[in-house]
Amino acid sequence: MSKVIRKATIKSVKKLVFPILILLLIVFVVGCQALEPSQDLEPSTIPSQEGSDTEQPYSEQPDSKPASAKPSVLFSPTVEPIGTEAPTESEEPFGEDYSREVKIVLTEAYPLLSFNSPLEFVHAVDDSDRIFVVEKDGRILVFSNNPEADEAKVFLDLTAKVDNRASEKGLLGLAFHPDYTRNGYFFVNYTDREGTVIARYKVEQNDPDMGLADSEEVLLTFSQPYNNHNGGRIEFGKDGHLYIATGDGGSGGDPQNNSQNRSNLLGKILRIDVDNPKQGALYGIPADNPFVGNDQGFREEIYAYGLRNPWKFSFDYHRNWLWAADVGQNKIEEINIIKKGENYGWNIMEGSQIYSSQVGVNQEDLVLPVWEYEHPIGKSITGGFVYYGDEIPGLRGAYVYGDFVTGMIWALWLDEDLSADNRLLLETDLMISSFGLDQNNEMYVVDFNGKIYRLSQKS
Repeated sequence: MSKVIRKATIKSVKKLVFPILILLLIVFVVGCQALEPSQDLEPSTIPSQEGSDTEQPYSEQPDSKPASAKPSVLFSPTVEPIGTEAPTESEEPFGEDYSREVKIVLTEAYPLLSFNSPLEFVHAVDDSDRIFVVEKDGRILVFSNNPEADEAKVFLDLTAKVDNRASEKGLLGLAFHPDYTRNGYFFVNYTDREGTVIARYKVEQNDPDMGLADSEEVLLTFSQPYNNHNGGRIEFGKDGHLYIATGDGGSGGDPQNNSQNRSNLLGKILRIDVDNPKQGALYGIPADNPFVGNDQGFREEIYAYGLRNPWKFSFDYHRNWLWAADVGQNKIEEINIIKKGENYGWNIMEGSQIYSSQVGVNQEDLVLPVWEYEHPIGKSITGGFVYYGDEIPGLRGAYVYGDFVTGMIWALWLDEDLSADNRLLLETDLMISSFGLDQNNEMYVVDFNGKIYRLSQKS
């Protein structure tokens, strides 16, 4: 019985094999036709093995540096700094042609003029389009803002008064009174053998290019325990008051703890009223200064404190911000937005990183920089100005600053929430001692070696 069943099964299988083979053959032929490329297709666009897709990415070439690389800014992982995020695309532009993609060149502004260790570039608030250059040894020179200018007159000579024997001493600041056209007053900051002097002078009534050396009225003096860290910048704010930058007194690390000590004037931004003197002085204290009427012995001239050596500050009148660049100790250069009564951290912090600990100081009360960079990208920051000129539309609204040692120049944009966009503009071999603005808000770079350069847009 089993043999009969097996034979019947074999016969059934043989009958099924042939149709199955025919079906498989049809499927094979149809499938091959479907896999053949159409004669209408373009040739293959797959890159060859020698194409760009097979090249090593830039990040895998550790010895290379992209030409557009920006300085990295390193913050302490334990302290969250202000303003480290990139701005959004929805922020308000600073003009119809606003764009942050800008290429800058430097051109020698006054080829026929040279200066002796220049530290400041200032214009008088009198629409005369004259430029005043402050020289470290004690002279102020004046000339027309003309690239063909071939003579700079001596506006004021204080070389007999100024002590410039140390690298950070000398005639350091110049500011014209907001009502200069009427009263002829201008103010200077210089060092003598005893310390810092803030003094007022007057212009010759019949000669606008001559300051009267014998018209000095000393407003304020304070001693400097060491030769370095003297600050020096002075400027009038929109409120009509005179702001003064002071260093921490010098040496290294602020050994006398001057910056945190509000009973002295070192390591501070000061603000005084030169138009309403108090009894027995040639200046008064603005009524809204943060320490007015205190009973702790704090100096009432103090506007902000905790600074090491603020090397240039400036006002952004469009946003009512006071920018200050503070030179670091061994590691970090920083930029701050100065607000009344705030503590900017030195010598507890260097930038956003802890420098030392002090009993009784709450680190949460310290204001961190809005931007900083580490050595060796730069080693001595020089503060500049926010650009609002017309010749470089793409630079509008940017704070332009540099480094005295490395010669780099950057542009920093800050949104209202202090998110930052920092871009490298130029690498130079200049010793950038200052920036300056002319009466049209065009920007200049002061080279300590003796030349003045103008920022222009690369064509």
